[in-house]
Amino acid sequence: MFDFHVAATGHSLNYLPHYVAVRQGFFEAEGLRVTVSVPRPWDLVLEELRRGTAQAALGGIWVPSMYLGRGTRFTPFAQIAARAPLAIVGREKQEEFRWETLPGKVVLMKGSNGASVGLFFKLCLREHGIDPGKLGYIQDLDGAMLSELFHGGMGDYLIVDYPNALRMEAEARGHVVQPLPVTGGNVPWSVYYALGENDPERQEIQTRFALALNRGMEWILARNPETYADFLAETFPSLPLNIVLSAARTYIAHGMWTTPRIDADGYRRWQQGITAGHLTTAPIPYEQLIDSVPTRQWQGAEEIA
Repeated sequence: MFDFHVAATGHSLNYLPHYVAVRQGFFEAEGLRVTVSVPRPWDLVLEELRRGTAQAALGGIWVPSMYLGRGTRFTPFAQIAARAPLAIVGREKQEEFRWETLPGKVVLMKGSNGASVGLFFKLCLREHGIDPGKLGYIQDLDGAMLSELFHGGMGDYLIVDYPNALRMEAEARGHVVQPLPVTGGNVPWSVYYALGENDPERQEIQTRFALALNRGMEWILARNPETYADFLAETFPSLPLNIVLSAARTYIAHGMWTTPRIDADGYRRWQQGITAGHLTTAPIPYEQLIDSVPTRQWQGAEEIA
């Protein structure tokens, strides 16, 4: 049995296939004893990789992107979440959300756990023909603090993780005006990445890891979340179970979990957002950043052509 430790940047519903693969024994079936830690602050995942105490980090692909050619090489090899698990929360219920009404508004979004939230929201703005510079932002504070301040009157909109947005709505502290897992499109939101360049031995281990992760995804997609509600309640005790169930149903219906392969089209789209955020000087070609060998069995025909 090979010990495979994952240093994760959080504990989130969008990581559900990983938790399922552990509970159902899918990793062990591949000869892997998988453990996970969530260090604080989140960037300590990089130190775990550098020290050799973790075989992979789990988080945003923008980190390996911005480090490429600038120091430490981090190599993404598998994807777990293919949608942004975020929502835009407003003060009033809206029958139809209109992006073009956002210029001049102030948007609160956390920046304490990395750059993904701001990068993605501004990518969506540009895709809707809106200059991100036309909005105001408060984004250098903790998410819980911003949620409290939004409820108290700060800003016009709040971007928060989807389950907590649903909870805010249930508690009459705001309204979900744009559920980004539904409307935000495909990006490799959460990926696994390792330290340095891969070699055949490590690729073989990562291939087994990806196979187990895929079984976790298939297990989820084959079942109604209500059938494993006890597991969800145990895994996410800080959230009301009805909120977790609702979010899980949305994630399943809208492609949060597909396969462990990092989708090429979603990757190219996300690279545009990462570059626009000045983390890279130009979008990085897929094959220059990603090791596709561990997930090649899910390679699409359009990638082969």
